[in-house]
Amino acid sequence: MAITKKKILGIAALTLVIIASGSGLQKVRQERAKEGPARPSVHRAIGSMNGGLPFRAEGPRYAPGQVLVRFKPNVSTQLVSATLAAYETQEIKRIPRLNLYRVKIPEWASVEEMAQAMSRNPDVLYAGPNYIARIMATPNDPFFHYQYALNNTGQDIGAPGSPSGKAKADIRATAGWEETKGAAETVIAVLDSGVDFDHPDIKNKVVSRGRDIANDDSDATDDNGHGTYVAGIAAADTNNDEGIAGVAWNCRILPVKVTDSEGSAWYDDLIDGIVWAADNGAQVINMSLGGDAADDSLRDALRYAHEKGVVITASAGNDNTAVFYPAAYDAYCLAVAATDYDDLRTSYSCFGPEVDVAAPGEAVLSLVPTWYWGPDYLPYAFGFGTSASAPHVAGLAALLKGLKPWLTAGEIMDVIRFSSDDVNSGEHSGRDDYIGYGRINLEKALVPIKLSK
Repeated sequence: MAITKKKILGIAALTLVIIASGSGLQKVRQERAKEGPARPSVHRAIGSMNGGLPFRAEGPRYAPGQVLVRFKPNVSTQLVSATLAAYETQEIKRIPRLNLYRVKIPEWASVEEMAQAMSRNPDVLYAGPNYIARIMATPNDPFFHYQYALNNTGQDIGAPGSPSGKAKADIRATAGWEETKGAAETVIAVLDSGVDFDHPDIKNKVVSRGRDIANDDSDATDDNGHGTYVAGIAAADTNNDEGIAGVAWNCRILPVKVTDSEGSAWYDDLIDGIVWAADNGAQVINMSLGGDAADDSLRDALRYAHEKGVVITASAGNDNTAVFYPAAYDAYCLAVAATDYDDLRTSYSCFGPEVDVAAPGEAVLSLVPTWYWGPDYLPYAFGFGTSASAPHVAGLAALLKGLKPWLTAGEIMDVIRFSSDDVNSGEHSGRDDYIGYGRINLEKALVPIKLSK
């Protein structure tokens, strides 16, 4: 049976919009040394970062000729080797913390048949396909406007003729920063396409070169752009006379590259990234990506990190249907929907009982790699999707961790949920499946935590 690569919409694959100064129609040259930052005015969308993927694939897709097998905790490596040999499979990769193996199966066997056969083995907890997650596709009709997410005064959104935003339709960042700007010891792991280590607005905020799990090395340089964008929202260098502000003012970024250059991540790499981040100092993990297939190994990796005290945030998805994984495992992570500049749920944001909270995801200004537009243009762009929403919540989680590092992951998740603003009141008053408990509010989350003992 021919098996093709899974085109899961990773979470908010971003539609990026070029920043132009003055009345320019397309791009802006870097003429800011004397004049300061140009007032951005956006006029033209350039398409999706992931090449315009469809909103949802036709059913699950996974790696051909591979199975993920998780053995019971007491099964020795010798018995594992013997079991794999008995099924004529070969080990490709192992994740020791979970006793999980990615194996190559013989050509005569289908993935489904081998997974079912291995699942029946008494030494195996479960076996299944190696699914793929992707940076998600987004709608192709975004609004072009200014960044409003951190402090919305009802200002002009950006493009000529576009409406103004609604005052206070934001996450109350400036009020929250009066309580705390975060701690440099607090680390947010961004599981994505990597980070541009040369970007002037993020290079001083990264802990290290991180980990490139997709290519099995220790240099998580971004070759897609999505990861740099996401990292910038969470923790761009702030108060540095450069570009934008990040939500987690003083916190730092640990880049963990789990996708290829096209924005695709095999589930085993995503699982490996979660475990690695939890074992290497991350207090917060953000995943602005997702797949439409449930997977026990993915759930168990989330549980592992959660039980170590790591707060996990994940994008709900962008095709106005059911919540994607890993966000759908909301016992262990916060599933984040998207709101716009009027505090309304965006039309593309996925929904369901798993949605915990929402954050701005419509026309959010952040970083792109310095190579993205070329050397003559500013490395910033507006993006659209729940990929932009999740790192806002990750930033808040990091600020809370810095204030009270002894709080459990579950306690911080509850603080974020119950301090959110119910902006979907009326027919959906209270918690609902569209924006969960509401749009996050830094001030309401941080003030009582700072005052508590």
